[in-house]
Amino acid sequence: MFDALLDEDATTLAALIRGGDVSAQEVTQAAINRMEQREPQIQAFCTATPKLALQQAAAVDAKRARGETLGALAGVPLVVKDLICTAGVKTTSGSHAYADFVPEEDDITVERLLAADAVLLGKTTAPEFGYSGVGHNPLFPSPRNPWDLSKTPGGSSAGSGAALAARLCPIALGSDGGGSVRIPAAHCGVFGLKASMGRVPLWPGCRDERYPGVSSWESLEHIGPMTRSVRDSALMMSVMAGPDMRDRHSIPCNDVDWLASLEKPLSGLRIAFSADFGYIAVDHEVRDIVTQAARRFARELGAELDEVDPGIADEGATFAALVAFESDLTGMRHMQAELGARMSPHLSAMLQRDWRAETFTDANTTRKKLCNQMWRFMQHYDLLLSPTLAVPPFPLNMQGPEIIDGRMVRSDHWLSFCFPFNFTGQPAASVPAGFTASGLPIGMQIVGRHLDDGLVLAASAAFERIQPWNHITPVSIGVAHD
Repeated sequence: MFDALLDEDATTLAALIRGGDVSAQEVTQAAINRMEQREPQIQAFCTATPKLALQQAAAVDAKRARGETLGALAGVPLVVKDLICTAGVKTTSGSHAYADFVPEEDDITVERLLAADAVLLGKTTAPEFGYSGVGHNPLFPSPRNPWDLSKTPGGSSAGSGAALAARLCPIALGSDGGGSVRIPAAHCGVFGLKASMGRVPLWPGCRDERYPGVSSWESLEHIGPMTRSVRDSALMMSVMAGPDMRDRHSIPCNDVDWLASLEKPLSGLRIAFSADFGYIAVDHEVRDIVTQAARRFARELGAELDEVDPGIADEGATFAALVAFESDLTGMRHMQAELGARMSPHLSAMLQRDWRAETFTDANTTRKKLCNQMWRFMQHYDLLLSPTLAVPPFPLNMQGPEIIDGRMVRSDHWLSFCFPFNFTGQPAASVPAGFTASGLPIGMQIVGRHLDDGLVLAASAAFERIQPWNHITPVSIGVAHD
């Protein structure tokens, strides 16, 4: 009985707990039981917290028994990416350097979610410091994609995506410095939102200079919700969004009613669609599935759809330079000297590179150019649609395919649709668009104008109504594929 509740969305679960139909402890115990059953296959967690979860659930039930009002996430099981700090709970960032690190404070987002009465099931695995679009790291087993256990769930919010797809929880917290919420959302067949830069404050991640590696990516990183329904992400945003003095980039959110935006009228939209941005090598199944999804979306909304490229060039080198520029190279090089071969090879290679000042300033100039290109392009369109990723999920323990659609490419080329919108800070989401012939999920990216988060959520919710996805479940977790 209680196990079946875990297939409900967070909005429904919170209402049931708030109404007394089920207790938070019953739901939490069911989640723990399911985790014990399915986690050995999925390997989503690096640090499970069942005892803490039951304590938090008991506190929620006690609060209700006293007649107090429960928060928006009353008793809902939550998982948190291991790059995001949790007070009293180990936060390793996937690195031997932080293997025993226990933060003294929660990240702002965790603080807010727990204050809204969410229950923490544990921390989910991520690559070392998040410097990868997949999930393997030197400390823990690689998370596996529930749709095919031999495949990656994507990253860097790898375990969060895998836990959601395996239905171990209804909501997850990820972070996105170059696509790391949208990537696993696409590969795992769930919804992920990167809100506009500053909507969700960050601290101490990316901000606290005491922690090399953890303090990287300041102008690129976003923390965002990952859920099985769009409404649940809106619910999480209603809790997490809003300024905080600890994050100098954080902005007010009075212009967005996160839940009401789901019903926003969408008549008369002008939508741009690009299957490859004019340069990206894209798997033929991805191209076909997303093109059909975009055309169906526009047709059923009665929107105008232009198949047009936004003018974005291949800026993979620019992204790499910006990441290096925003890393504590001195602190991380000291760390590398101590860890040696225990550090991820691709991260060591980045630290060993002899970066030049001009490389960094050129990258910053290019970012400005791209931002200007995009605001000019978006003057003509309300939304931009594209594939989220250039390929379906691929085998574990590789950084990315080096041949796509018959072309030789860099191992990070498959991420090319995502990171430009970390440059610009525009809101961007990934919605499940369909499945390959072999049953692997494919994502469609929905990008909005600067600060138009409400429209991105509204469009995502409309697409979910047109082409629902939450009733389809992976065979690997013991439930038949619809």
